[in-house]
Amino acid sequence: MTATVTRLPELDNASPELATTELASAAPANTLLTAGAITTSAALLAACGGGGGGSASSTPPSSTTPPPVVTTPITDAQASRFLAQASMGATRTEMSKVQSLGYAGWINAQMALPATTSRYAWLVAAGFNNITYKNSESGFDASNWKKLINSPDTLRQRVTLALSEITVAAIDGLIGGGWRSFAAATYLDLLESHAFGNYRDLLGQISTSAPMGEYLTFRGNVKYNPTTGAMPDENYAREIMQLFSIGLVMLNLDGTPQLANGQQVETYTLTDITGLARIFTGWDFDLQGKDTSTPDFLNRPMIQIASRHETGASTFLNTTIPAGLDGATSMNQALDWIFAHQNVAPFISKQLIQKLVTSNPSPAYVQRVATVFNNDGNGVKGNLSAVISAILLDTEARADVADASSTSFGKQREPILRFTTWARAYNANSPSDAWAIGDTTNPATKLGQSPLRSPTVFNFFRPGYVPPNSGISSASLVAPEFQLTNESSVVGYVNFMQNAVSNGIGDMKADYSSLLPLADNAQNLVNELNTVIAAGQISAANVTLIVNAITSMPSGTDPTRYNRIYAALTMVLAAPEFIVLK
Repeated sequence: MTATVTRLPELDNASPELATTELASAAPANTLLTAGAITTSAALLAACGGGGGGSASSTPPSSTTPPPVVTTPITDAQASRFLAQASMGATRTEMSKVQSLGYAGWINAQMALPATTSRYAWLVAAGFNNITYKNSESGFDASNWKKLINSPDTLRQRVTLALSEITVAAIDGLIGGGWRSFAAATYLDLLESHAFGNYRDLLGQISTSAPMGEYLTFRGNVKYNPTTGAMPDENYAREIMQLFSIGLVMLNLDGTPQLANGQQVETYTLTDITGLARIFTGWDFDLQGKDTSTPDFLNRPMIQIASRHETGASTFLNTTIPAGLDGATSMNQALDWIFAHQNVAPFISKQLIQKLVTSNPSPAYVQRVATVFNNDGNGVKGNLSAVISAILLDTEARADVADASSTSFGKQREPILRFTTWARAYNANSPSDAWAIGDTTNPATKLGQSPLRSPTVFNFFRPGYVPPNSGISSASLVAPEFQLTNESSVVGYVNFMQNAVSNGIGDMKADYSSLLPLADNAQNLVNELNTVIAAGQISAANVTLIVNAITSMPSGTDPTRYNRIYAALTMVLAAPEFIVLK
């Protein structure tokens, strides 16, 4: 396996072998280093050991009185690691809030924040609802990057991103009525508005969403035609079961498959899909006079066209929705039945854990979260606020992992999250409000991933993906984000980040004023970057290599200090211990 090594101009006077060759020699065997980035599965697996984060312990129990709880201070590294799981990226300000409020207090404060201006409203304010934009995607990427990088409700944005990768729609598939930017923005706004709500309510909103109706082709779906033999479209019926609710196989509460005679038990059959498809007939845009000259219809739920709806009985998943019901009633009864399925809690809980904390949660972790999904303590199923809190506060998420060589805990950071980690850490801002980052899906030149631009309904990466012929597969682990990882994407990422760090993107630039006083002292500079960006997880050996590289660079003036900052940031953002969060 070979790759072209990216050149870092800032290191021309910094002993380049320290930035690449020596860092590579310090990396695990079978490792390819590209501008400091470890790229093979084996290397990133080796980086997938434990991680810090515990904040509380108890005194030994007394025989007569309950033990008092001794709360230990949250360290900078622990606060940063928590924010790597719970936000779009750590900042010194948010780290201080975590330390002051505690983990639970910070989560509660975040959930109490009001939502910021919607993507849809931003597009309107920017004038993208002019008819000249009807057949373009203009403005969408900017409206979303602004949210991910700049919104104070960073937990809500992180959960919205996670939900968008479970209940997938993608802008390139939103083609039915034009105004794709608004369709995509509307869908993300919907997910954001329900990020801390109830999952059953979210399923209901998705199932009447005009963008989802377009994307999974049940908008305009009609009942069986006995003359032509045409059957209802089965696309949404299949995906709402397979991807949005119960999955393909029966699960125990801990997420492990149920077995019968040694074989996994399927959750549904083609007959179930056919029966459920009858429910999703009759839905169409609420055009209010067939007017598509503005995008407003995309921001309204779909409506029922009674003559197109199947009014006969519909049987699926061992239940029958009776004949004679209107479309809305039959759909709600069907969704209630799906939501009541025992798989929903473990299926959705495990995926949320994978998106936020670790790719391979223990069955016990999944069961604890799924238990909260089934009952938030007040008898309510599907309370996402309770579920998110349970995920982030669980002992597996917060406890220190003693064995740093562990290969079972951790996750590769998605490219989007690597980018926003840098942008948030150093207050990247677009003074013109243009946020001209654009579509970053090209793996050779950009991130290889961009919000709501998944190539399929199966997301950018599947939750059960296993890199073939890798140490990960040998260890019987999964590594979802590795589905995006190859030579091209690694080189493209480093090049993209190097340019973003040094030059910004358009008028969006980072503010390094907090780093300037540290730049003449390489050790202090790298220590700060390691703490805020990588939660203190970069190994001592790799820290030393980066420090030596920076030390060899000129210093003493602001231009040389900035060059040191650019080089140090690029190497930290390419370090294996940053790319894989423990």
